[in-house]
Amino acid sequence: MLTLSTSTAELINTFLERLWLKQGVSQHTSSAYGTDLKKFYQFLLEYQGEAADLLQVETEAIENYLLWRRQQGLSPRSTARALSALKKFYNYAVKERWCSVDPTTRLRQPKQPQSIPHSLAESEVEALLAAPDLDDPVQLRDRAMLEVLYATGLRVTELVQLNFSQVSMQQELVRVIGKGNKERLVPLGESALELLQQYQQHGRPALSQKNSDFVFITRRGGPLTRQAFWHRIKYYAQRADIRSHLSPHTLRHAFATHLLNHGADLRVLQMLLGHSDLSTTQIYTHVARERLQQLHASHHPRA
Repeated sequence: MLTLSTSTAELINTFLERLWLKQGVSQHTSSAYGTDLKKFYQFLLEYQGEAADLLQVETEAIENYLLWRRQQGLSPRSTARALSALKKFYNYAVKERWCSVDPTTRLRQPKQPQSIPHSLAESEVEALLAAPDLDDPVQLRDRAMLEVLYATGLRVTELVQLNFSQVSMQQELVRVIGKGNKERLVPLGESALELLQQYQQHGRPALSQKNSDFVFITRRGGPLTRQAFWHRIKYYAQRADIRSHLSPHTLRHAFATHLLNHGADLRVLQMLLGHSDLSTTQIYTHVARERLQQLHASHHPRA
């Protein structure tokens, strides 16, 4: 395990705190950036010894680090994120006058291959939603969470951190605070609203009597973690005999793909998903097109 000097640890922690305050990055992203910076510092220590200093770095050292990562077989995606962390750190360091030169200025992010997100067929989603036993308060909570997730396309982090102040039963809307503290309004839909009301009336009181602003709680009265909910999804997928690839964002991908399959506008989908760039949303058109080709091949008499 890497042991940081006090000054280096303070530099990294100060940077991460300011990043959270000014840009509203998620705890997950902040933690990842912290890990990336520590790994880079470890690289400096191994190659420069006691002379290693995060604030006295030349471009060549970063290029050598990126080359070393490729030689280690680390994924291009994780290397791109590592470079992003270094760019943000040194940009901030120059602004704060911790150092006079940004060694990452000349470095460009490598182009990433566009990965197609895995989704579920509509029949698989129906099977997943039907898997929980509504007579059990925990499973009633889980069913409500799955329904809300599929109806709104929320990120898992947004779902587990959802507060009552963000939900309007009367207007059937959820007000989501997404990445970068950007706010968006997403419709709930009848099925999600019905399960949410059922959970509030019967499931939530049976789970815990503690006061909590979080909508979805554990028996201790606190919110679920992302990891805990992900384990619940895998449990229900196994019960429903779903063998498709699953990820924590599977239902978010299904939400997007099924909306496009049924004629949703790409700009509307962008707003619902909370994407700042339309190009991020456009990846779902590939998923929808692939699905249409499969349907054509399966059902057209001359396919």
